[in-house]
Amino acid sequence: MINVLNVAEKPSVAKTVAGVLAGRGGGTIRTRQGRSRYNMIFEFSYMIRGQKCHMLVTSVTGHLMELEFKDERIRKWNSCDPVELYHAPVDKFVPQEKLDIKRTLEEEARKCQWLILWLDCDQEGENIAFEVIEVCKKVNRNLALKRARFSSLTDSAIHYAVQNLIDPDRRKADAVDVRQEIDLRIGASFTRFQTMFLRDKFVIDVGTDERNLVLSYGPCQFPTLGFVVERYWEIQSHEPEEFWTINCSHNFEESTATFNWMRGHLFDYSYAVILYEMCVQEPTATVTKVRQRQTEKRPPHPLNTIELEKRASRYFRMSSEQTMKVAEELYQAGFISYPRTETDYFSDTTTLHGIVQEQLEHPVWGSYAQRLLDPAAGLWKYPSSGGHDDKAHPPIHPTKYSAGEQRWSQDHNRLYELIVRHFLACVSQPAVGAETTVEIDIAGELFTASGRVILAKNYLDVYRFESCEV
Repeated sequence: MINVLNVAEKPSVAKTVAGVLAGRGGGTIRTRQGRSRYNMIFEFSYMIRGQKCHMLVTSVTGHLMELEFKDERIRKWNSCDPVELYHAPVDKFVPQEKLDIKRTLEEEARKCQWLILWLDCDQEGENIAFEVIEVCKKVNRNLALKRARFSSLTDSAIHYAVQNLIDPDRRKADAVDVRQEIDLRIGASFTRFQTMFLRDKFVIDVGTDERNLVLSYGPCQFPTLGFVVERYWEIQSHEPEEFWTINCSHNFEESTATFNWMRGHLFDYSYAVILYEMCVQEPTATVTKVRQRQTEKRPPHPLNTIELEKRASRYFRMSSEQTMKVAEELYQAGFISYPRTETDYFSDTTTLHGIVQEQLEHPVWGSYAQRLLDPAAGLWKYPSSGGHDDKAHPPIHPTKYSAGEQRWSQDHNRLYELIVRHFLACVSQPAVGAETTVEIDIAGELFTASGRVILAKNYLDVYRFESCEV
């Protein structure tokens, strides 16, 4: 039997992974306290590809290390020209508040032969993995390094990951190191420069001691603020101009059809009045053209993080912060896949039918899921691709059935419903409609109106968040 140290990114993930693996192993799970009271250690037996293992599962809490300038003198604001921060030496270290986690890793690593990293499978997670590796390898150079790759905390995903371990990717970790260093150098230098340069040039009412006023700069946030300011200036400099248009309507059988002027609008008032008077004097309308065509309303692409935040804001007025907080909790409880992903297409290896089958018993959308899986219904369609792939995680999708959990808030229920309905919609046929366009002539002026009828709702039957207009 070999000793295996497993390290997850969060205590909740460590607890889930340990519970799933211990359950399959059939043995008992022992829990004990590490140096940090928030990061427990779980022990049990498990078989990895025929090798009997004594598993120790613990966790970090996000990044274990921070990046800072080596020279303490440089850290003082008035110690140097901000330009010097671009070439001053930097150091990555474990901060005081995470030293207990570091000591736990060191103590457990000394008695283990393998280190399995259960960090999130993106660049940030890979960087945290190498922070853990650095700490553990310093006390045990003979550790064999393994990486568990997973996108959901379901039983099948966890068991598959541990039986198909891969090597950690140094290049992804290095990419994050570079980004962190750029953020530190640019952020620190620009923050110092603009704070010292602008502090005495403007009267800024901050309601606090002016000596503590910091005008911070972020390499991501500051350019975004620039877009907002630029748009504000455009709106402020816009000079509105009056225009005129002519519309007409036709009443029939308690309904009204509104026809739009094909000229759109005119900025010349006199010319618009002359045309209007001509139409009033000769109000008879002649139908000049009738066009009919079939239209489609396509289902959405598979769901990525940005689209989840947009739709949660649009449908439920949830902030991005609240959306990701709830999504993270749903993920950690095993109900959805990893919620931080740029990918909006499913690979050929994804068992889409299996995901739909999980929802067959749901009292609301279960009947729709049954129709999807019925070949005679002709409702199934392989999801379209949005063209984005972060090479780390699949699109966000449900991983476990739920009709609502006892401890869920309204936001948990709404977000889970959105993710399920979105998935069911993206594997469905488009909605089909028929559009009729009529053009009429009144005194030489052309007007047009169009109307649509739905022939087949298809994905709109389940995706209640979108209107039934095709």
